[in-house]
Amino acid sequence: MANPIKIDVRDETAQLEAVILGTAKDIGFPNTKFVDPVNWMSEEAPKEDQINDPKSRIHLMAGTYPIEAKLREENDCFARILAKYNVEIYQPITLPKTNQIFTRDIGFVIDDVFIKGNMGTSKRQGEFFAIRDIVSQIYNEVWFPSQDVKIEGGDVFPYQDKIFVGQAAKGYENMRCNRTNYAAIEYLRKKFPNKEVIPVPLKKSDKDPAANCLHLDCAFQPIGNNDHCIIFKDGFGNPEQADEMIALFGGEKNAIHIDGRGMYNMNSNIFSISPKVIVSGNNEEEFGGLNQKLRSKGFTVETIPYSETSKMEGLLRCSTLPLRRKYV
Repeated sequence: MANPIKIDVRDETAQLEAVILGTAKDIGFPNTKFVDPVNWMSEEAPKEDQINDPKSRIHLMAGTYPIEAKLREENDCFARILAKYNVEIYQPITLPKTNQIFTRDIGFVIDDVFIKGNMGTSKRQGEFFAIRDIVSQIYNEVWFPSQDVKIEGGDVFPYQDKIFVGQAAKGYENMRCNRTNYAAIEYLRKKFPNKEVIPVPLKKSDKDPAANCLHLDCAFQPIGNNDHCIIFKDGFGNPEQADEMIALFGGEKNAIHIDGRGMYNMNSNIFSISPKVIVSGNNEEEFGGLNQKLRSKGFTVETIPYSETSKMEGLLRCSTLPLRRKYV
């Protein structure tokens, strides 16, 4: 095997060495068939509405959906920051008229195993083929879950002997924005018998992006030496579980709480290059408060423009598929 890629990801914050960064080339344009939510008969997106997340729908309706040139500028800024810290960057090949920015959901690494994601939306299934050549170079194991296992990397957080997995909370299971099913929990428990696989029920909304935790990384993010966290407590189906996670990741003194507006702005979807270095957005209105809190806690915050990308209900963590972090 030429240039084998060794993988190792045990948490969200250790020094990043290699990553697949999404690409904003030739993203096409989303299916623009949507129904104004004021005309919906329920909280669930009607079948004739073809948009898969509420934030994209809002920007399509308002005429503010991002153009590719701006998305490419933001993607390039992210690549430059990663390169500054000597991260080995891989990118997908370009599929015509396909949005390939959010690589996190295509697959993920737990310890030294790469697991292919099975997307909750059929239109994204083909994105894996754009990273197939990269995956073929992986020195370690690669697993392919069966199609009944719906799982996206945005919902998966490995941490030591635990794996947290975002799920739709009770009453939200039929939402179009439901991404990871219970079969994924069973799959990970079977494949990682020595780890505790913990479902994290999340509140979701097909209508309101300020109430839609599309993935777990829309409501939670460990930072530092796994001794701090960013959390949208109101997004959890079980408030007691949110308290338990806060305690596990440093307690209240080290928790940065965000509200629905902060969740809408993707404040928990920043990205750790190391325990000390975090990449965040540079829009003062959207990220200024968060960045100030991070810096006050001693973090180096690298800010880049990413507000156009966020209009598609994803941000920096969504745009990365870490392959290897450094562990002593």
